[in-house]
Amino acid sequence: MNTTFDNNSLDPEPKIFSVSEINRLVRDVLMNNFTTIWIKGEISGFRQFSSGHWYFDLKDERSQVSCTMWSSKNNQINWQPKNGDLVEAQCQVSLWEAQGKYQLNVEFFQKAGLGDLFEKFNQLKNKLDSEGLFSSSHKKVLPTFPLKIGVVTSADAAALRDVLVTIKRRAIYTSIIIYPSLVQGENAAKQIIKSIQHANHRKEVEVLILCRGGGSMDDLWAFNDEGLAREIHQSYLPIISAVGHETDFTIADFVSDLRAATPTAAAEILTENILNLPNNLKYYQSKLSDLITQRIQNTRQKCDYLEKRLFSPNQLLKMQFEKLKSIKNQLRQLIENCLNQTSNKLKNLKSHLTIKKYLVDLDKKKRFLILSNKQLNRIILDKLKQHHKILTNYHHRLNLLNPDLILERGYSIVYGKDKKILTDTANISPNDKIDLKFHRGYAEAKITKKSNKN
Repeated sequence: MNTTFDNNSLDPEPKIFSVSEINRLVRDVLMNNFTTIWIKGEISGFRQFSSGHWYFDLKDERSQVSCTMWSSKNNQINWQPKNGDLVEAQCQVSLWEAQGKYQLNVEFFQKAGLGDLFEKFNQLKNKLDSEGLFSSSHKKVLPTFPLKIGVVTSADAAALRDVLVTIKRRAIYTSIIIYPSLVQGENAAKQIIKSIQHANHRKEVEVLILCRGGGSMDDLWAFNDEGLAREIHQSYLPIISAVGHETDFTIADFVSDLRAATPTAAAEILTENILNLPNNLKYYQSKLSDLITQRIQNTRQKCDYLEKRLFSPNQLLKMQFEKLKSIKNQLRQLIENCLNQTSNKLKNLKSHLTIKKYLVDLDKKKRFLILSNKQLNRIILDKLKQHHKILTNYHHRLNLLNPDLILERGYSIVYGKDKKILTDTANISPNDKIDLKFHRGYAEAKITKKSNKN
């Protein structure tokens, strides 16, 4: 029996997938249809490779599933998971193409039951925030150069050793007072509160560091206590919170005056200014030296300018004598001019008068000239005496101010150790050496006693 096939009635040729293609399609279907989910299970078969990646199974009473957590994700976990831990994992559903094996890629996980703690944490955080306990206006200013630092932590904590080593390495003269307290467990919050109260009551430190090492949220729960938060808020002393690692946050961090990423970071913050103090002192010393040098140079220039304008007594006398000489010459010239004019006038008159009248007038003029000459000479002598008296007075007054003449009368000038003239005993002390200048020569003396009495 022959059968005839109609090509138009045949189905299209089916697509043939490779194993890799079908695994990739299944992976895409899983990832596109499952958003990020949370699941709860017990860790089993935990393995950590040199690459930093974690591989483990999550299981419950009936089933288990393979899980992978890449190193870029697990470095956010601040505790070491182990087999048997019950966890809540945030993950994405995927498929390992190489083996066609369904698995979960874990983004984050926490110990089971921490969800309730997170809820309590957020409720308390919102409550205290609404009351203004986190407001920056309530933050106290940290001391710039703290010389006494208090530390509230466990006496056996590694965080305490980190703080002590850092402070002593960076600020050796800073004193450290430890207020020991539990930092984990039911009674930890009460003990921390008592330590803060004790430090505020004794007032023996300038600032407090509240610290402990890293741990799970359950380990750090004492620092989420409401009573502790209110005690930190009303503390007289400024408080730095340094709890856990950089990724850990507690209520104490928000209410404290400053949060440090780690206990070591808290110690570095408080000693930063002390560490930079030598450099700051050198800078200000250099600035002060420059200002003093500039002031000295300006003063020297001013003294040079004044010295050029200052005349010695001899110069002043010479100037006065020259002035008198000039006045005398002017008077003499004036007299001669007057005599010449009068003489010329007389000659003119003589030519117009008769001899007798001329002789009579000439006699009168002659007597007048003689009298005028005497009066003029008297006036000149009086003027010369007045100016001579003024010059003598100037000369006497200048002599009174002449240091050499003062020294000649038995006085001396006292110079201090900075070569400045001393006018009282305020700038000297016993055993200081002083220099004495006499009329002739110098001497050096030593102060044995001083008195402020006149």
